[in-house]
Order: sequence, then structure tokens, then C-alpha cells
Amino acid sequence: MIHLAGVGSAKRTSLLDIAQAVEVPEQFLSKVLQMLCKRGFIRSHRGVNGGFELAADARTLSLLDVVEALEGPIQLNVCVGERGVCSRKAWCPAHKVWVEAQGALVGILRRACIADLARQAV
Repeated sequence: MIHLAGVGSAKRTSLLDIAQAVEVPEQFLSKVLQMLCKRGFIRSHRGVNGGFELAADARTLSLLDVVEALEGPIQLNVCVGERGVCSRKAWCPAHKVWVEAQGALVGILRRACIADLARQAV
């Protein structure tokens, strides 16, 4: 996403070019790009002038959006997940630490704007 944001929203980039730029295997990247297409973050085009382009505004996307699109909601420990299923959290001294760590990580990723990261990469 950062690479595509750096290329610009009007340009298409091939799978090979993205894979080389971000130094990941094409097969792995293909699966990641498929997931991002399904979430509406990018578009893919076939053919001679095909490739990938941003479908969403990089100024409104955070790193949290991208991570959660690929991995699901952030959950550092079972007690801080969406369900909060943990019989020990009422008395566990580590629970508050997990909650604080979860909040810190989510906050940092939320503040990391894809457009800003793309500008830093140039």
C-alpha cells in the first residue's frame, strides 16, 4: 500500500514491479494484493496496460486499516480481544498491561497514515 501510494493513484504498477520494490516473493504478494482488492483498497487490471492501483484515498487509510484487512482485528492476548474471553482478567495483574499494550499498538498503527508513509519513502 505504501509503495502504491508513492507511485500515485493514477498509475498502475505490475505485480513484478511491486514485488521487486518491496522485496517479497511474487506468490506471497499476489495473495496479499488479492485480499486488499477484496477490501476495496486497491484495484487490479488485466492485460497489457494492467497492474495494480490504489482504489482508496491514501490520506484516509492508516496502517491499522491495512493490517486489519489482512490479519483481522489486532489482539495481543486472548483477554484483550473482541470477545475478551478470559476467566482470569478480573484478578490477573498482567491484564492491565495487556490492555495498555493493545491500546498503544492500535493507536500507533491508527496514526500511521499511508500517504504520510509514502512521502517518507520517497
